[in-house]
Formats: sequence, structure tokens, C-alpha cells
Amino acid sequence: MNSRPSNPTKLVIRSSTLLFCGVVLIHLFAAQIDAQRSTNRWQTLNGDAPLVIARGGFSGLFPDSSIAAYQLATLTSVADVLLWCDLQLTKDGLGICFPDLNLANASTIDRVYPNREKSYSVNGVTTKGWFPNDFSLTELQKVSLIRGILSRTDRFDGNGYLISTIENVVTTVNPEGFWLNVQHDAFYEEQNLSMSSFLLSVSRTVSIDFISSPEVNFFRKITGSFGRNGPTFVFQFLGKEDFEPTTNRTYGSILSNLTFVKTFASGILVPKSYILPLDDEQYLVPHTSLVQDAHKAGLQVYVSGFANDVDIAYNYSSDPVSEYLSFVDNGDFSVDGVLSDFPLTASASVDCFSHIGRNATKQVDFLVISKHGASGDYPGCTDLAYEKAIKDGADVIDCSVQMSSDGVPFCLRSIDLRNSTASVPFSNRPTFVPEISSVPGIYTFSLTWPEIQSLIPAISNPFRVYSIFRNPKQKNSGTLISLSQFLDLAKNYTSLFGVLIIVENAAYLREKQGLDVVKAVLDTLTEAGYSNGTTTTTVMIQSTNSTVLVDVKKQSKYETVYKIEETIGNIRDSAIQDIKKFANAVVINKDSVFPNSDAFLTGKTNVVERLQKGQLPVYVQLFRNEFVSQAYDFFADATVEINAYIYGAGINGTITEFPFTAARYKRNRCFGREEIPPYMLPVQPGSLLTAMSPLSLPPAQAPNPDFIDADVTEPPLPPVIAKSPTSTPGTPSNIAKPLSLFITFLLLLDRVWFHSDNFFLLNGCTGNLLKVIRIGELCWPEKF
Repeated sequence: MNSRPSNPTKLVIRSSTLLFCGVVLIHLFAAQIDAQRSTNRWQTLNGDAPLVIARGGFSGLFPDSSIAAYQLATLTSVADVLLWCDLQLTKDGLGICFPDLNLANASTIDRVYPNREKSYSVNGVTTKGWFPNDFSLTELQKVSLIRGILSRTDRFDGNGYLISTIENVVTTVNPEGFWLNVQHDAFYEEQNLSMSSFLLSVSRTVSIDFISSPEVNFFRKITGSFGRNGPTFVFQFLGKEDFEPTTNRTYGSILSNLTFVKTFASGILVPKSYILPLDDEQYLVPHTSLVQDAHKAGLQVYVSGFANDVDIAYNYSSDPVSEYLSFVDNGDFSVDGVLSDFPLTASASVDCFSHIGRNATKQVDFLVISKHGASGDYPGCTDLAYEKAIKDGADVIDCSVQMSSDGVPFCLRSIDLRNSTASVPFSNRPTFVPEISSVPGIYTFSLTWPEIQSLIPAISNPFRVYSIFRNPKQKNSGTLISLSQFLDLAKNYTSLFGVLIIVENAAYLREKQGLDVVKAVLDTLTEAGYSNGTTTTTVMIQSTNSTVLVDVKKQSKYETVYKIEETIGNIRDSAIQDIKKFANAVVINKDSVFPNSDAFLTGKTNVVERLQKGQLPVYVQLFRNEFVSQAYDFFADATVEINAYIYGAGINGTITEFPFTAARYKRNRCFGREEIPPYMLPVQPGSLLTAMSPLSLPPAQAPNPDFIDADVTEPPLPPVIAKSPTSTPGTPSNIAKPLSLFITFLLLLDRVWFHSDNFFLLNGCTGNLLKVIRIGELCWPEKF
């Protein structure tokens, strides 16, 4: 077990205040910021902005109910954020904040007291664990809080955060609002511990704003005990088929009688699915009438279950802000509050991104550049991906140019068709090209354009290993398009600033395939009318090969963009001067701005500053919405990440698979204010490291290399060498033909899946999964 800091409270305060620049001013400006918040009429019960409720504090990062989590929530949320405390009672009748009735679920109690596990009946179910009513507060002071959700980082588990009493949380954090949740009143009553007596007692010294519970009898006991100025009572609904323990009615049946709920509560707390249900495929179905019905009955509606690092409906494109907005700003209703593990995101959603339309004034100036179109929502480089990118607000759409065997330039994210399409009809054409890849592939230059047009596009799933998938209903939608079609599409949209045309593998295609991709691109641009001034669309041509861009500069006046493939820690002046000879801008990766160790930012380089000083705009890739693509410092929120790079690092453009998220950021209402609220201040790289105990720090990383002028220099492009006629490259015919027939047969039976690691899984008639073996460059079933 990691060592415990000598003074956890000091550590928390120090680390939390470093998380955002300028947070020391938050309380000074709290009144001004609160006054600047939206005065638009909300569709809540009372017309006020929805409340943000921090479940256990900022429990998406720090251990739930720790002082660190509560402090970070107050520092990074709206001024009136409510701190949520799951109230438990100790053996000596004291109230503590802990997220679960079983202390082993988020603490070290099973290590400290391994022999004190017990069994109790909880709502009629026998449950084993370590329960608060078996321990005194003194005993619990030997126990530390740790993460309760195993998918979250354990780097803060060694900090020795103590279990806190209600009084300690209020005294230490001084919350603007305090919400106590009583989940198991009936259980504690069976143990001769009275929740109602404790609440009446503690309310004399602690201000309680809300009390919630899923038990009807609890409210019957405390109704009238607090007077007219007492806390607001909120009835919590669990699953619709679950039974409320004191009435033996399902929550679904209670939901049908909201006037009954109104007799003992002023509001209801429901799971998200009560309002916006999902179908069996995890897509939204039309919202229910619950919010309108509850408001009609005079009940406020609060919603639970918000967390940035969990699966959400595919409709949201892995963007938590979009999910919040669907509950608070959908045009039909607004819930009265949201219960979140990430209150920063909830705060920004309510205060910065609500009540803005697609045509709202842009507050930030940078280029939103698509990556293969909106490839997070549709198969990349298809007509649907590009059309959605334009609709979503992309300033620049991109085309990664590939060449067919008959010399047609077209858009596809990879030269290897297996990475972008279901290339089954041509599985007998694998080729080993060491200049491109160490494994065989089915390359675009092996197929004609009509053959490529016949292929089915496939959506990219870069996080399949985490069981995170993209828009499965549209995984094979859209049509692959030629460069000519791409350019014609772009000309039809005046909202576009430009197009980015990406050229790679030029030397190989010239020398080995007799294909001049640079000439093909320039000729197509001329044919599409981009060279004669008939269109105002800016053309940018990008490559990692400097000689390609030199060649483009010699033959045209288009802007050129140099992509630095390597992750770098610095760039020399001499390299910058060399780049300026042939490029108008530079693309670098995210780690070249903010290096990290095990997904924690370690600092900030000066690469962006140096390039911009050399008059080279900097575009950064690759931005994705999925939380597993982001450093922990960004709180599993793509908008926080974009903010760090735009507002914090000052980059000139984002290259993203989800243009909508970046385009919405440009319309952020909070940037139009005199004071920027804390939830829109950029993270400070390395600040989370200061919140870890020394033994929990991620391993130190060697510094990334400098980029020098020698890295820029490339040999001249070879001349175009005509390719001599040959038979189709790939597999011997005696293997290819039966294999192709076999795979076709399996496809008809829906028995084959393709994986990115170049092998097939075959589902036989018995339902068993059969492995395959490799024969030459192909795969063959073990049992045939």
C-alpha cells in the first residue's frame, strides 16, 4: 500500500488550487460570475437555471466523498453547486459521507479489518460486507478512501483520504449548498440507529438544503420536523421494476401517481432512462412526458447517472456535453438539476453551451479541420462523413488521397483497404510492400476505381479493445468518393473555409507503381476550377514529405502544410527556417504540446510558441470524443481537452474526427464575459501529479527529442517509372480461388468477422469459434 501523506488536507488544497489558472480569484469573482450567468427563461419548474449536484464531490477523479473531491467540485463548478453526501451512520450514531452501505466498495476497510466482514439483510437480500453500523468513527479513522469504480484511475488511492463526518465536510469545504441522501433508513432503523433523529440534531449546526431518499416511510417520519425553512425533500426513484421497501410497490407504479409523491416531497430524482429511454441497441427513443407531468404536479425533477467515463447513447457521439444539453436545453423541457460525478462538465453545459444555436456568434477564432470528415459518426472519407462534418461546423474538410491502379485519385483514410473497407471480394490480392508496412495488405493501387467503388466502407473503431464502438447502425453507410467528387462537394458549401488534401507515399507510387499522385492532385484541382480563381475555397496540401510540398510549391500557388510525424519536445530555429521555405503551416500531434506519462500531463512544451514565432500556424491532431483517448487531466471531457489546447496552448486549429464538438466550443457563451468562469479555465499541465503521493506517481519519461533541420531533409522524388504489366499480385491461384469461395460462402451465412490484426474468426455450424492459421500471406481455417 502506498504511503499516506502526513497532512492530506494540505495536499488537497495545494493540488486542487493548481488545477486551473487563476482559481485563487474564483471566490473574489463568484458574485460577478453568478450574476453573468444566463438569464434566459429556462423550462424548469421555477424558471431558474438547472442545479448542478456534485455526487460525492468531483468523484469522477478523486475518491468519492473525500475532502479532495468536495474541494475540487467547489473550485471548478458553478457558484451554487450542491455537494452530494451519501449519509451513513456509524456504530456510535455519527453521520459520515460514504457512497455505499458496504464500506469495502470504496475504502481500504477490508485490509484494515479483514476479519470483521458480516452479513445483513438489506431490503430483503442477504448481503455480505463491512457495514458502517459495525464501526465507531475512531475505528474508521484508520481507513482510507479509494476509488469505488475500478475503471477509474487508482493514482489517488494512496493519498490516505479519510472518511469525513457531515460536520467536517461543511467546516472544511464550506459548500454553497449541501444535499444529503439517505439511501437505507429502514436498514439503520433495524440496527437501532435513527436517521431522522440524527438529521434533526445535525441540522442545528449544519445547513442542509436538500434531503433525498428512495424510502417513502422515511419522509413520513420527518415531514413537518424541519419547519417551513427546512430542506427540500426529494423522492428518489430506483429501477421501475424494483420494489420500494416500505410500501412494497414498484417504483414504476409509484411513478404513475405523482400526486401521491407530492404529499411528502417537493421533487423527484430519477435515472436518465425515465426521461430519455434507450432502445436495445443503445440509441435514444422519443422522450417521455415525465418532466412535463411532474412540473404540472408541482414537482421539481432531478436526474441521476451522469458521468463522463461511462457508455452513453450513440446519438451523443461520446460527447458528455451533448448528453447534458439533451436534458436541460432541448426545446421541450428542462430538468431542474443534474447529479454528476463530473460537475465541471455539468456546469459548463448549463452555463456556457445552453441556449446557443448553430449560428450563434463565434467567440473563439481557430480552424476546425475534419479528419476523414465526421469519421467518428460515419465511415471515414464517405459522402455522409463529409456532409455531416460540414453540417456540424467544420471550417476545413480533408481528403487523404489514395490512387487506384487505373490512376484515379480518391479519398480514403488508409492506403490499405482492409483498414477502411470490407475488402472481402478482393481478399485474394494481398501484397507485401515493405516500403509501406511490415505486414501484407490489400492496397488501393492493386484495384481499379470501379472495383474500389464496389467496396463497402467501414467505420473506424480505434477503441474496440475497451468495448467502445462507434455508431453501429451506420458502420457501413455512405459511399467512397473520388477527389473530383470531394472538390465538387466542397464548392457547394459557402460555409467552408477550405479543403485539406493529404498526400503520402508519393515516392513509392512513382517508382514502383508508375503513379504520380502529386500530378493527379494538381490536375484534378485544375479540372475542378480551383486554380483559376472561380472559387474562394482555400486549398491546403499536406504531407510528411518535404519534397512533396516543394514539388507542389513549384507547380502551384496552393498553401502547403507540413506534418511532423514524430512526437517532439522542442524544435530548432534552423528547422523552422527550413520548413518555412516550403510550408505555410505545420501539423503536430497532441503529445508534442502536452507530453504525458500514463495519461497524466507532465508539462507543456514550447513547440507551438516557437512555430508561431516563426509565422507558422500550428494545427494539432488527433482530437476524439471518447474519454479513453484523453489524459486524465481533461476529466474525460473532449471540450475540456479542446479548451486546454486552444485557450491554454493557443494552437491555430484542431484536427478532429468529431467536428461538432470543436465547432460548438467556438460559440461558447462564457468567453463573451468579462470574467471567465472556473469551468472554462484551461487545465494546468502537471497539476494532477502534485495531488499524488510520491509512490503513486507514474514513471518518469525521457524527454522527447528536438526536431532539427536534418529531420526536415528528404531525398528528391524519383521519376515516374512506368509499371510493366504483371499478373495480379498476391496469393498463388491454387490457394486463392478456394479460399475466396470459402469466405464468400461464410459471408452468405453471416459467419465471418474481420479484425484489424489480420486474421479471421470463423463461426462454425456448431457455434464454436475456430482459430485460423496463416498460409503465406493468407489465413486458412484450422478445420476445413
